[in-house]
Amino acid sequence: MNSTASLDLNGKVALVTGGTRGIGRAIAVRLAELGCDVHICGRNAPDDLPAAIAFHAADVRQADQATALVDAIASEAGRFDILINNAGGSPPCAAEVASVGFVDAILKLNLVAPLTLAQAAHKHMRTQGGSIVNIASVSGIRPSPGTAVYGAAKAGLLNLTQSLAQEWGRDAIRVNAIIVGLATTENAEATYGDAAAQAAVAASLPLGRMCEGRDVADAVAYLVSPFAQYVSGAHLNVDGGGERPYFLDLVKGG
Repeated sequence: MNSTASLDLNGKVALVTGGTRGIGRAIAVRLAELGCDVHICGRNAPDDLPAAIAFHAADVRQADQATALVDAIASEAGRFDILINNAGGSPPCAAEVASVGFVDAILKLNLVAPLTLAQAAHKHMRTQGGSIVNIASVSGIRPSPGTAVYGAAKAGLLNLTQSLAQEWGRDAIRVNAIIVGLATTENAEATYGDAAAQAAVAASLPLGRMCEGRDVADAVAYLVSPFAQYVSGAHLNVDGGGERPYFLDLVKGG
């Protein structure tokens, strides 16, 4: 990379799935600040949206809608450069009672949809190059009790990231993943408990706070920029140093 490389993404066209709120919205705003023509999608339009960001109604779990969304953006903008597979999540569910329908829905959102969108993006990127970033989770690299299906889907997404990087590198398409740690979002109370509980969780992390949307957004900015032109198939941990092993609190001197 030459010394003139920068984070300026002027002229690039990006799609951020699940970009209406939380981490997805932070990513969309950051890319727009860097000059991207940013598009987001969701099942429902947000109450407010920066002028530089365009919203598209789509359920990415539906393959036809996901493919049509990418094609429409590429047709409208004349190109398609960046795909951020951010949409995901899962309500808690004990593994022994997870129904076939529940499992199918979680896998579709967290694993199948990112693949479908990546396939659609590949059609447009293969002649010009491009960057795909999959937003994964620590649930995919350690046990995920209570959300086992979600953890398995995110583990699959991490493997998919490396496989696509291998297959599509010849087309100058870079594929990377971000492993998001314990994060504070609009649903933090439902996930971690009240303010006191959240403070305790934050204090247990090496950097003393939980991950915020801006942390992930800045990591995305790096991965899609010329500064990361030789980075592909990477798993970038954005977790503040990681969770403290529980056993340390049970042993003498822990």
